[in-house]
Amino acid sequence: MRGGAVTTGSLLERESSLGVILMLPGALLLMVFMAYPFFLGIWLSLTDSGIGRVGRFIGLQNFVDLLSDTIFHQTARNTLIYALVTVPFKCALGLGLALVLNNRMRFSNPVRAAVMMPWIVPTALSTLGWFMIFDPVFSPISWLLRHVGLISKNINFLGDPGLAIASVCWANIWRGTPFFGIIILAGLQAVPADLHEAAAIDGAGLWHRFLHVTVPHIKGVVLIAGLLSVIWTFADFQLIYVLTKGGPANQTHIFGTYAYQIGLSATEIGMGAAIALYMFPILSVFAVLLLIYLRREE
Repeated sequence: MRGGAVTTGSLLERESSLGVILMLPGALLLMVFMAYPFFLGIWLSLTDSGIGRVGRFIGLQNFVDLLSDTIFHQTARNTLIYALVTVPFKCALGLGLALVLNNRMRFSNPVRAAVMMPWIVPTALSTLGWFMIFDPVFSPISWLLRHVGLISKNINFLGDPGLAIASVCWANIWRGTPFFGIIILAGLQAVPADLHEAAAIDGAGLWHRFLHVTVPHIKGVVLIAGLLSVIWTFADFQLIYVLTKGGPANQTHIFGTYAYQIGLSATEIGMGAAIALYMFPILSVFAVLLLIYLRREE
């Protein structure tokens, strides 16, 4: 028996070691492709590097200079507005979409697949569609409003400073709502049906069943989806770049687009890296909150 126990223990030990060995190449490859660019970005942010010239170490000077940059201040405000407006709308619309899709209907699977199209289609491709919708000359929205007599001339959605940020927010909401819808739908389908039946027998109405049965079971799913959406929205680039490139007059610049403009278009690699790294503390907070919640759920 003792020999058998030793044999079993050594077998488990060998299997555990084998698992680590098999995972090691992939883990090292992942670290190379993720850790190296990250630490290189940190180093570049501490230099005055530019395209075509070797930078010298200047410490935190780039970060200090950005604090007095009015465009950077506008960029920070735009990023906060972009996230604080779009994420709640995506969550609310996604919840409504999930409640509709949770009902039994014919062709439910094709409908759910069609609903996911805005999320599945590459961002640049779907954003080109919105670029045409918001076009100052050929916009179908302007055409419709002119023909019903609500406006006398076309609306310049992306050229007007007040409308530009609203337009990019709406495009982001349209793209991100299906993600919330499908995630919340999965949470709804995990709610035990007998709980709803018991609540109905006790006389609870539809609204009370939603508040006291459904919401407690899906709040974790909604929170995780919300935190992920905040992280992705703060780090967004493609949608803004395709629609406005940060214009007009920097009214739609967010951290990603401004870092691209300064780092590549203006060839100030060090300053561009510093702009991008200003996102890191904010995203780290949300990532830590997400990890804490997941650990508590375990």
